[in-house]
Amino acid sequence: MPDTLTPDTLTPDTLTPDTLTKIAYQTFQQGKQVFGFAHKTLSTRILNTMSPKEREEPNPLTPEMIQSIQARINDLLEVDWQDAENGVYPKWSLFENRWNDFFRYYPEMCLDLLGIWERANGKRYQEFSDGINTEGYPAYYVQNFHHQTDGYFSDTSANLYDLQVEVLFNGTADPMRRRILAPLKQHLSTVPAENTPQPLKVLDIACGTGNSLKLINQSMPEAALYGVDLSPAYLRKANENLTDVKGTPAQLIQANGEQLPFVDEFFEATTSTFLFHELPAEARQNVINEAYRVTKPGGIFVICDSIQKLDTPELEPMMENFPAIFHEPYYRNYISDDMVNRLETAGFTDVKTHNHFMSKYWVAYKPAA
Repeated sequence: MPDTLTPDTLTPDTLTPDTLTKIAYQTFQQGKQVFGFAHKTLSTRILNTMSPKEREEPNPLTPEMIQSIQARINDLLEVDWQDAENGVYPKWSLFENRWNDFFRYYPEMCLDLLGIWERANGKRYQEFSDGINTEGYPAYYVQNFHHQTDGYFSDTSANLYDLQVEVLFNGTADPMRRRILAPLKQHLSTVPAENTPQPLKVLDIACGTGNSLKLINQSMPEAALYGVDLSPAYLRKANENLTDVKGTPAQLIQANGEQLPFVDEFFEATTSTFLFHELPAEARQNVINEAYRVTKPGGIFVICDSIQKLDTPELEPMMENFPAIFHEPYYRNYISDDMVNRLETAGFTDVKTHNHFMSKYWVAYKPAA
């Protein structure tokens, strides 16, 4: 079967059920790309017209970079399809979309753009609605990340977050998140059954609205899911998103990843998705140390986060645009940070890295006892 299906490659012999499913998947993703691009283009033009101060990217993308980005998206979607073909997760999960949230919250997201725009232009990075209590949280967390209303502190923010991320990444957020599943599932399949009379336990650090946990459940419904996050509002949204998980209900706890509320060596696997670029360097190391502590000997830690300059220097202009347009105070430090060294400092070994589109992955192992 050709990697990319086009009218020229389709013949009666190629129109198998799998081919038709792949065409449907490609069409579904292309629709998301078009929608995301159209939303960003139109909203930027409208807001620039309304605002006395026009905002532009510091490093406008060249035609060559746009072509490279599209090629990276195509490669990501091909890997996403192949993993479904190989049984890492069911093919139906490729088409899952929370349409109820889309129709309910998309108008609200559009109305919220003006507030985000004004906050960004005014460089107001710590602005929260009345009644929001930020006491007791780490100083680095009390931010309007992405200039979003209320940062991570309100139900409104939690309801809009997934839509905002989908638009930002042109519908590729879940394909990027799913790249943690193949190494995770492969490793957990090697754990001897006699060593684990209870279900295998997987912890997602900074689980947010529960997206990664939901994808893990689709791939490994027999695993027991745990999630921690600092935001009660995002945990409420995660509970809502995880109501239909198969197997044991997910256990969600409000906690800081720097001080996980679990005993040593409790989990067979630990994950984290899009957390580390929003942490200062010391907190990054603390979270990695805690992941090492709570992971069992022989266990695995899988990280998904933003690309870095270390291995994708050709995309450095995009990386420079990101913190300039979105409020990401620790991103510039992150893109030059040696995360492999941090993982090895904590005690992890056999660290492997790979990249897909705008995301980078670290797969690390805790030495067996």
